[in-house]
Amino acid sequence: MLQELAEKLFKERLESQVKIPQIEKRQPVHVVYGGANLFKADTPEKLGKIALKSIETYAPNFVEFAKAMGFLHTKSLDESLIETAEDEEKIKNAGFDTWLAWSVYHRTIEKLRNEPVEDFRIDFEDGYGFRTNDEEDLHARTASEELAKNVSSGKALPFCGLRIKSFAPETFKRAVRTLEIFLQNFAEKTDSFKNFKSISENFVVTLPKITSYREVEVLAKLLEVFERESSLPIGTLKIEIMIETPQSILNEDGKIVLQDLVKAGEGRVVSAHFGAFDYTASFGISGIYQHLQHDSCNLARQLMQLALARLGIRLSDSVTIEMPIPIHKGENLSAKQIEENKLVVHQAWRKHFENVTFSLSNGFYQSWDLHPAQLVARYAALYSFFLSAKDEQAKRLKNFIEKATQASLTGNIFDDAASVIGIINFFRKAKNCGALSEEEISQATGLRFDELSSASFLKLPEN
Repeated sequence: MLQELAEKLFKERLESQVKIPQIEKRQPVHVVYGGANLFKADTPEKLGKIALKSIETYAPNFVEFAKAMGFLHTKSLDESLIETAEDEEKIKNAGFDTWLAWSVYHRTIEKLRNEPVEDFRIDFEDGYGFRTNDEEDLHARTASEELAKNVSSGKALPFCGLRIKSFAPETFKRAVRTLEIFLQNFAEKTDSFKNFKSISENFVVTLPKITSYREVEVLAKLLEVFERESSLPIGTLKIEIMIETPQSILNEDGKIVLQDLVKAGEGRVVSAHFGAFDYTASFGISGIYQHLQHDSCNLARQLMQLALARLGIRLSDSVTIEMPIPIHKGENLSAKQIEENKLVVHQAWRKHFENVTFSLSNGFYQSWDLHPAQLVARYAALYSFFLSAKDEQAKRLKNFIEKATQASLTGNIFDDAASVIGIINFFRKAKNCGALSEEEISQATGLRFDELSSASFLKLPEN
């Protein structure tokens, strides 16, 4: 009798404490920031073409590609397969490293051809600078018009938005003016947002350099007024907050205020982006030591995860400032100059690859790109991160499930629950960011994707 009751209570405890998060909405794997003066409806497509040209010039095959990114010991690659690289069966038979390099290379190219940009931020702040009022007014109108063309083209960006200037006293009026012109003109060009509805959930207004929750509060009220005047459902327009000042994390009393920023948005805040360089600069850290993996950045990201991740807020890491741009221009370059260009581009790719991988390993599945050639390292890091660990993670999951079946008798199932949730999160993120398909996950794990996203760990061994 006691044994039966104990088992029932134990299962109830697991059901209440060990939950596998439900299937989440897609999260973009990156965001491209670009000056509002340069944005056009076909900008995403053009960025993809530039990125593909960069691969063609500096990594024309999967071996060169792997060498450039540095994610494999390239001595293990079968270079004889470069000329027959379309034969996937030969690639598979050549060993895991060769298959991995080949797969990452081809998936990166395919992504750049079909959907090079997942998220774009039309920038009126650091990527735009300070201009005359007439000039910024003009760009607010032209950029919103180009975004409207993009929406109606049938090739709308999956995620998009604009970054206004901060609500600091010296830029507050300019920020509001830009916001109003942009939204009003966008509404006119999309026939009162009729075409906008398809992307409204993924459109954000990004607020930078926040120093008080009241700034978010003000932005939320301004958006509400616009929605009422435009006959939009209240809450249509979303907010993205930037964490790049000490005050956006701690107030003067030492209280963590990240959740206060979200509450101030009255349900509009959907994402939070970390600005590493503004953040580190605020502590007096010199430029040579400002980088994404600085201890101060690590702490900030951990606090963001602690306070915001459980609220369902999408988190994004910051930017790599080393650009994959050749130092020698022109067509008639010497062999030495061509080699120097290649080394510079590869070095920048590798730095970005390392930073993206570092962000992924720390649970930040989105970060920034500033140059189209960075997209190459972006997707290389994304695909290698998931493909390199797919089989090992699937094997661990199968072992856990087998143990779980026995654990109902031995009573040690709870020790494995946290680990298996981490593995399930791996596959969920791989699917949601497009690195692995549901079919690939099912083949690897032996489970349907909806089974992996079950609300209960206990149901997995039963299935």
